[in-house]
Amino acid sequence: MTGPLSPEPALAPWLAIVGLGEDGRAGLSPAAAAALDAAEVVYGGRRHLALAAPLRAEERPWPSPISAAYPDILARRGRPTCLIATGDPFHFGIGAEIARLVPAGEIRAFPQPSAFSLAAARLGWSLPETACITLHGRDLFGVVPHLQPGARILALSWDGSTPATVAALLTERGMGGSRLTVLEAMGGPRERLRSDIAKDFALTDIDPLNTLAVAVEATPDARIVSLSPGLDDAWFENDGQLTKAEIRAITLAALRPRAGETLWDLGAGAGSVSIEWCLRHPANRAVAVERRDDRAERIGRNAKSLGVGARVAVVRGASAESLADLPAPQAVFVGGGVAEPGLLAACRAALPSAGRLVANAVTLEGEAALLAAYTDTGGRLRRLSVAHAAPVGGLTGWRPAMPVTQWVWTKP
Repeated sequence: MTGPLSPEPALAPWLAIVGLGEDGRAGLSPAAAAALDAAEVVYGGRRHLALAAPLRAEERPWPSPISAAYPDILARRGRPTCLIATGDPFHFGIGAEIARLVPAGEIRAFPQPSAFSLAAARLGWSLPETACITLHGRDLFGVVPHLQPGARILALSWDGSTPATVAALLTERGMGGSRLTVLEAMGGPRERLRSDIAKDFALTDIDPLNTLAVAVEATPDARIVSLSPGLDDAWFENDGQLTKAEIRAITLAALRPRAGETLWDLGAGAGSVSIEWCLRHPANRAVAVERRDDRAERIGRNAKSLGVGARVAVVRGASAESLADLPAPQAVFVGGGVAEPGLLAACRAALPSAGRLVANAVTLEGEAALLAAYTDTGGRLRRLSVAHAAPVGGLTGWRPAMPVTQWVWTKP
C-alpha cells in the first residue's frame, strides 16, 4: 500500500470525505454539498455517484481493489478532491484508511448517520449496549463471539443472502429463538423493515443493501463461547494434541493478554491457545506454528468455528525454522518442541521488554530444558497436576492426567 504523506509542510484541507444516505444529495448539509461541488474530481462507488448527481466534477468510480486508487488520490494533493461513501465514512468505512495516508489536518469530513445509528433509532436500541460489527467482506463466523444470551447485535450484511445464513448459524448453535430484523435501504424511499425468528426464517427478496439486527435468545444447551479462558476441550477438533482446558486457562493467565498484541503459539497442535488468546480481545492476533499439515488444517477449522479465523495465521513448519519470518510478538507460548536446541533462547531474543514467554512440557526431556532455562534466566517454574473423577469398578476415584511443568518468564 502507498505510504503516508509527510506531515510537513502541512497544506490547507484539500480532501473532502462526504457521507451519503439513501436520500442522496437532498440529505447533505450545505457545507457538505459545497465541498462536493467545489471538487475537481469525485471518487465513489457507482451507486454513490448516482446518489450524488448532478456532479460538476469528473467522476471516478472506485476500482477493484479500492486501494488501487490511492496513488492517484495522493498525487492530487493540494487540489480539491472529494471521496463519497455510505453514512459515516469512519465507521467501517474508507475514512480511517485514507486518514492513514493523508494528514488529518488536510481532510474535511462530513459524516452522515451510520447504518448502526439509523438501525438503533428504528429499533429503539441503545448503541452503547449493542455490538456493532460488519460481515461485509468478512468471515460470517466473526459473529460467533458476540452470540451471548440476551445480546443485541447490529451487523452490516455482505448482501441479501447474509440474513438467512446468519439465521441458519444461530439455529445450529441452539439460538433458533433469536429474532432477526432486516433493515433494508434505510433513509431512502426504498426503506423496509422486516422481522422473523431464526429457526423459521423465511424472508426473501432482501435488498443487498441491508443491516441485520439480532436479538439473541439461547436455549440452556446453546453453544455459547464463554467469556473466561479454558473452553471445554470438546469445542476443539483435535487428535489428542491439545492443551487441556484447566492447563489452558492457567497458561492464558500466565501469558497475560493485552489488547492489540500478537502471540506466537509454537507447536500449536489444535490451536486452542491461539484461539483463546484472540477471544480475549478483538484486536488480538496470533501466529500458530505447526509442523504437521493435518494439524495445521485443523487449527484453521477450529479458529473459524470460534469466530477468530481471520486473526489466527497458521504457519506450517518446524518452530525454530519459522521464527525469522514471523511478525514481532508481545508474547510467546511454546506448547511443543521445548527441548529443541536453541528454541527457547530464540524466543527470548524475539520478545520486547515486558514480553512474556510461557512454555509447557510433559516429557522429562522437555522438563530438563525448562529447568535449564529457569536456572539460566530466572522466571517462575511450577508443576501443574489435574485429576478427574472417573469410575473405578462400581465406585468413583481420581484419574490423574499427565503433570505439566510450566516455565513463565518476563523479559526485563
